[in-house]
Amino acid sequence: MKLGVCYYPEHWPEDLWADDARRMAELGISWVRIGEFAWSRIEPEPGRFDWAWLDRAVETLAAAGLRIVMCTPTATPPKWLVDAKPEILALDAQGRPRGFGSRRHYCFSSQTYLAECVRITEAVGARYGRHPGVGAWQTDNEFGCHDTTISYSAAAAQGFRDWLAGRYQSVDALNRAWGTVFWSQEYGDFSEVDPPNLTVTEANPSHRLDYNRFASSEVVRFNRAQSEILRRLSPGRDITHNFMGFYTEFDHFAVGRDLDFASWDSYPLGFLEQFWFSEEEKLGYLRQGHPDISAFHHDLYRGVGRGRWWVMEQQPGPVNWARYNPAPLPGMVRSWTWEAFAHGAEVVSYFRWRQAPFAQEQMHAGLNRPDNVLDQGGAEAAEVAGEVAGLGGLAPCGPAAVALLFSYEADWQFAIQPHAQGFRWLRLAFEMYSALRRLGLDVDILPPDADLSGYALVIAPSLPMLSEATLAALEASGAVVLFGPRTGSRTPEGHIPANLPPGPLQARLPVRVTRVESLRPGAGPVVEHYGRSFAGRLWREVLESDLAPLATFSDGGTAWTAHSSWHYLATWPEAALLDLVIARVALEADLPVLALEEGVRLRRRGDLLFAFNFAPEGRRTPAPADARYVLGGPELPPAGLAAWKIGAP
Repeated sequence: MKLGVCYYPEHWPEDLWADDARRMAELGISWVRIGEFAWSRIEPEPGRFDWAWLDRAVETLAAAGLRIVMCTPTATPPKWLVDAKPEILALDAQGRPRGFGSRRHYCFSSQTYLAECVRITEAVGARYGRHPGVGAWQTDNEFGCHDTTISYSAAAAQGFRDWLAGRYQSVDALNRAWGTVFWSQEYGDFSEVDPPNLTVTEANPSHRLDYNRFASSEVVRFNRAQSEILRRLSPGRDITHNFMGFYTEFDHFAVGRDLDFASWDSYPLGFLEQFWFSEEEKLGYLRQGHPDISAFHHDLYRGVGRGRWWVMEQQPGPVNWARYNPAPLPGMVRSWTWEAFAHGAEVVSYFRWRQAPFAQEQMHAGLNRPDNVLDQGGAEAAEVAGEVAGLGGLAPCGPAAVALLFSYEADWQFAIQPHAQGFRWLRLAFEMYSALRRLGLDVDILPPDADLSGYALVIAPSLPMLSEATLAALEASGAVVLFGPRTGSRTPEGHIPANLPPGPLQARLPVRVTRVESLRPGAGPVVEHYGRSFAGRLWREVLESDLAPLATFSDGGTAWTAHSSWHYLATWPEAALLDLVIARVALEADLPVLALEEGVRLRRRGDLLFAFNFAPEGRRTPAPADARYVLGGPELPPAGLAAWKIGAP
């Protein structure tokens, strides 16, 4: 459990550096991330490198006992490079260049830019790869931020054609896979295929799905090129990338396979404001963040990192990029930090050391104010450092009893054909995760091809492309399984299965979906369960089955059914119904469930149980009367936390 901070020596007079480094160490900081946006200072002109300033910065930080996460600066190609080689720019869906003047202005498919990135990564890696102060590397910064994963450039078009040729081998196979006979879309050669933008109306959905797959593979290729260089030039140092929250345009599990650990950038208040949460939730959790936003991503990136993960950027105060940017409740930065540690984080690193008084992020708080006075977030970071020192190490996070299967392809498929406004796979997955957490359950978030041995309960929010390998892993696990709506609704090519949805699942769970409909908010469907009425949302499937229903729609149709220990939902349940369903399958899996107060969440780590209060009012810690506390106590104030020994006398 270490603390870190993001630092930009190029932003500050050099006579501040030594004092900054000293104060970081005194505050309890162990790691410092630098360099991710510094290309123009490292190489101010083509081929002319200025290492002197960065050498001095590295030496200054290392002399204070700080370990450095050095970054490749490829998120921000400098102006001279853009002017010399404008073909490196991405094109948006309207065919417009994503120009210079902010960041992430490059196309993942540009071979020209890849060569430049290899060159600068080689240079930085050779310079600092064996420096004793450099302990880890970060590739680039926030792949895909500002919707930059998908490009429609000439380079992307050619890359896509080559990718298709490798995938399908013949254009006839592509035509069959995409169903191009529809609307006379048939191709005579791979060279005729363009990216799926600028069409008059909806593009072919199979075409779009493959373009998502291609774009994702380009991110993997781009990251791998840098990772392989750094492994060669900097042996023994870990490599990571800082992923984002609620971002699904590429497969993070695939990128993670080339990393030693995953990291992510945690901005709970910004995410609450920017995403689908209700006005009631946005007001109730205004200064705390939704109770499950951070935890969801902690568990996701623990899965991406195969058990190892950091928070690379932790919100320390108001951010600058959301529609509204409130300050965290006093104590919340401390609580977010401990929550990350409770979920297994090795390091929590704050963004940033000092608030910048200039440029795009001058409204974004740091641990220090622009006048170099420690801000609230800095004081809370120091408090955590003292608590960590007093507590000592924690046992690793062991496997949870519950697995949630997270599919990037499922999110792409639903985005391509949502069939209902607001039907987003990511939101469905988050709400199922949140229902598990309201019952006090720990969750591992895993890819659909994961080994599921040892899990008592597996939640599949929806797997429209359901593979035989996933079904075999579920079968072998012996777990209770819950499938959400639209599972098995598409073949890998994106077609409706010949035997109708849920496709291959029918061999194990004998139901058949004969019709689907989407409904506007307020139109139902209504779900009946033992005399009680509940609300479904957006979606209703008509099931053909001899299985007895566990819940029905108001017209008698099956809304929820099960065969053996596998369950299927034919609608998207609202919270009350979802809680009932999740509690039922958890109890069937012999998992203990709790009735937590609103806003309270739990997480186990080793022999400790942590409780966090996200509610605006005080709560009671859900601990036994004789609990032996190592943090906090029986009362949980707003933004409060407690930790106690499990099974202690």
